[in-house]
Amino acid sequence: MKRIMFLSFICLLTACCSPRDRYIAISGYAQGGMYSVKLNLNGKDGMTGLRPAEIKAGIDSVLDAINNSVSGYNKGSILSRFNAGEKVLPDGIFKDLYAESYKYYKETQGRFDVSCAPLFDIWGFGFTSDSLPSREEVMEVLSRTGMSRLADTIVTDSRGYASAGMLAADGKGFAEDALPELNFNAIAQGYSCDLVAEYLHSAGICHMLVDIGGEIYCEGLNPAGQPWGIGLDRPEDGNNTPGQDLQGVFRAGPAPCGVVTSGNYRKFYVRDGKKYAHTIDPLTGYPVTHSLLSATVIASDATEADALATYCMVIGFEAAKAFILSRPDLEGCLVYDEDGMMKTWTSDGLVLETMAE
Repeated sequence: MKRIMFLSFICLLTACCSPRDRYIAISGYAQGGMYSVKLNLNGKDGMTGLRPAEIKAGIDSVLDAINNSVSGYNKGSILSRFNAGEKVLPDGIFKDLYAESYKYYKETQGRFDVSCAPLFDIWGFGFTSDSLPSREEVMEVLSRTGMSRLADTIVTDSRGYASAGMLAADGKGFAEDALPELNFNAIAQGYSCDLVAEYLHSAGICHMLVDIGGEIYCEGLNPAGQPWGIGLDRPEDGNNTPGQDLQGVFRAGPAPCGVVTSGNYRKFYVRDGKKYAHTIDPLTGYPVTHSLLSATVIASDATEADALATYCMVIGFEAAKAFILSRPDLEGCLVYDEDGMMKTWTSDGLVLETMAE
């Protein structure tokens, strides 16, 4: 779908931080949805010197670069061609996102795994529309996934080219029918938020909220001079419009942080009365069936928050709660089902200002 079919806008926000503050909002189309950026043109050293239209062009350029590198839906992207078995020239985005993904694969003992693209495909949540595979199909796909089979960095030849066949951890390569396929969906939007924030930092901006498909990076203060208010969607099946039905609102900032919620209430299907959600455990090959409905993680950046929110959804409520409590650098909010009732747990540093009962 062409970008001209989507409305983007730039508007002024009421500001009361100081007479010089000038908050604006910029939005547009990205990664199959919308992005929204709110920022103060008054940066560290006075006004940025860039017009709002120039800032929007810079943001769009960053997002286009990510789309051309690691989008699985863009058939001409580096990732799509890599997954098709072609030799590609990986750019810095592709290499960096792969390295970050491998780091979280090790940190989560394999529960965060971007090499599981074929699993998402056979369950109907990837780049194909298959669903309800047999146990034999699941086991066959599971036998050729797992980042432990892969090198921890992208391997290139003397000319800088890489291919799926070159990624074997032992350096011996893969059989033609067992080449690895990657899917960065569980981390790419958080990573995109961080890259947009990096661009805004380069322009001298220090008060911002970057929202790409619901994944958020924020720092500094909002126009009212307060930490940014972020709504937590109520994780009920059918709640497909962000902000329409909230479980609560909390504050993030002024320190830089990423805020990401993962849940099973928007991407799922029902067959024979059973719900199959898009969170798949890479160790079993099956969609999870525990009581955790959504997991919100606040981390130092959105890349980490995105990866760890996914991890929490894989491991379930009790394990996710223990994990968040074991990490003093994280805050979290877990919404879970208890005997048919929706319950909410938050870490000490995250306070919901309003609650849905």
